[in-house]
Amino acid sequence: MNQIDRPETFDTEALRKKVSEIRTTADGKKAGKSPTPLNPLARQIALQFRVDTYSPSMITGLIRLLDLCALFAIGYAINTQYVRPALQDLPVYLAILAFGSALAVIAMQIADTYQVPALRAWLRMTPRILAAWTATFGTIALVLFFLKSGHLYSRVWVGGWFAAGALFLVAERAFIAYSIRHWSRNGTMERRAVIVGGGTPARDLIRTIEHQPDNDIRICGIFDDRDERRSPHVIAGYPKLGTVDELVEFARLARIDMLIFSLPLTAEKRILELLRKLWVLPVDIRLAAHANNLRFRPRSYSHVGQVPMLDIFDKPIADWDSVAKRCFDVFFSIVALILLWPVMLVAAIAVKLTSPGPIIFKQHRHGFNNEIIEVYKFRSMYTHLSDPSARNAVSKGDPRVTPVGRFLRKSSIDELPQIFNVLKGELSLVGPRPHAVLAQTHNRTYSDVVEGYFARHRVKPGVTGWAQINGWRGEIDNDEKIRFRTAFDLYYIENWSLLLDLKILFLTPFRLLNTENAY
Repeated sequence: MNQIDRPETFDTEALRKKVSEIRTTADGKKAGKSPTPLNPLARQIALQFRVDTYSPSMITGLIRLLDLCALFAIGYAINTQYVRPALQDLPVYLAILAFGSALAVIAMQIADTYQVPALRAWLRMTPRILAAWTATFGTIALVLFFLKSGHLYSRVWVGGWFAAGALFLVAERAFIAYSIRHWSRNGTMERRAVIVGGGTPARDLIRTIEHQPDNDIRICGIFDDRDERRSPHVIAGYPKLGTVDELVEFARLARIDMLIFSLPLTAEKRILELLRKLWVLPVDIRLAAHANNLRFRPRSYSHVGQVPMLDIFDKPIADWDSVAKRCFDVFFSIVALILLWPVMLVAAIAVKLTSPGPIIFKQHRHGFNNEIIEVYKFRSMYTHLSDPSARNAVSKGDPRVTPVGRFLRKSSIDELPQIFNVLKGELSLVGPRPHAVLAQTHNRTYSDVVEGYFARHRVKPGVTGWAQINGWRGEIDNDEKIRFRTAFDLYYIENWSLLLDLKILFLTPFRLLNTENAY
């Protein structure tokens, strides 16, 4: 950024590094500041965007999957009804069906028929779709010719599959085009964006986005710290909803996908100040580059429609990654219940028989995007001494803990009911551990101690996590422990993969043998 006049050396990675330095070296004095309350207009608009949307990448991915399954099913149905192959021949037919269906999807992808504008214009894209489908059958015929096996397969079956598949694809695309128009009108399929920064740059950015054909961006409002003289209350028809501090609360109440900075690249200091407040949010952060005179290599940009953007931060675990992680959670949660239900049953009986009160203890904790969730645990304290707020952390030899509870806490068996939180979608199996809302160390909340503490909540919290298998579990009785735990949580978020989740899940039972800090 210091060499902003030399485009060939510009790299947004430098900007990320500076933000990282700010949040690493900060003393935390501003971190614990209470959320800025939203003004009535901003709250009203935020509540209008509480419902989740489906991103274009999710929709197009589902359409690819639908095409693959439907084309396979059509070919299989014709094969079953007409050819009725012998059992020993069935695997060969299934292989041809799978190969042809997959090849058709690849051909339509190469023909650019899965882009949202192409899905809207089904009539214009029909020749491309039919050409891709025809090319698929040409390839199949060529392969069978070179294998000298074409005479073994029914021409009626191949012709019927081709004709029925073509009819399906045309009818499907007509229906999808109608559905996309409907979803765009009712907000089901859109990307919600907030403009950061006002004035003329914001006006020009909004007009550029809105004048694009097939625009899928819904601008939810504008936030800017500047006064009326430099940033009017209404810009290009959109209200200025408040300051950047209010934006943090707005983005936690509404389902926002993207923050777009309408600031010049030369405003480095201001951009860094804003990122210091906003990087904790689970959203994409982009810097609009349409009005800048500098031009970088094409790969430096992403695009919102035709508007070039410089990527500052990406939302972690988004789109199909979130689907994969959810499938991972559900599968392994069910496996855990099958394997551990005897342990859970014995624990429940022991809690019930050894002290009066409920078996399950429920506690409010911070969840994804700082939302409050109710987490389940086996009760480990005497009911009349329990501390739902966790204001007073459990310490070694704590008299509030029952003898059975002491064993449950040391072995982490008390955490097993959180598997049901996972199945409900409130927790993930692996992620930053959720802390109680009022948890604190030395009369200071964790957010007072750690700058950017709430960045842990950019993903769902987990039953176990990277910090826990690295020894940062149990009592937090000094500032360094919560700082290190947060640092490990942020490392996990930035380096997430299913393999990392699997590694953490596998190592958790072994690392639980270390009960040094578990009381």
